[in-house]
Amino acid sequence: MDRKERGNDAELATARYLRKQGLTIDRRNFHCRRGELDIIARDHETVVFVEVRARRNNAMVNPIESIGYSKQRRLISAASYYIHRFRLHEQPCRFDVVGVTVQSDGTHQFQWIRNAFDASL
Repeated sequence: MDRKERGNDAELATARYLRKQGLTIDRRNFHCRRGELDIIARDHETVVFVEVRARRNNAMVNPIESIGYSKQRRLISAASYYIHRFRLHEQPCRFDVVGVTVQSDGTHQFQWIRNAFDASL
């Protein structure tokens, strides 16, 4: 399995995990000029933009720690476009990050950070 396939597998597993946690998945892999949003979900009335970061269990860097300032800015920009395009200005929103550690047996371990960063950076 190459890197892209592993990433897609982690995103699918994350979508299943978030559904089990009560979120509704609206869209996956939304692309625009400003960037890509991995998962867009709903937590009741809140629009949730979810960044998925996957690593193998022996990786040097925790998946959550791999989201730097510039990546946050790109996510915020893409989310802003999404909000404008779909007229969601009145909806509360937040940015979550799900770190997925892929175990040697192929199972996934999730670390979900709600409100991982603020759009007012």
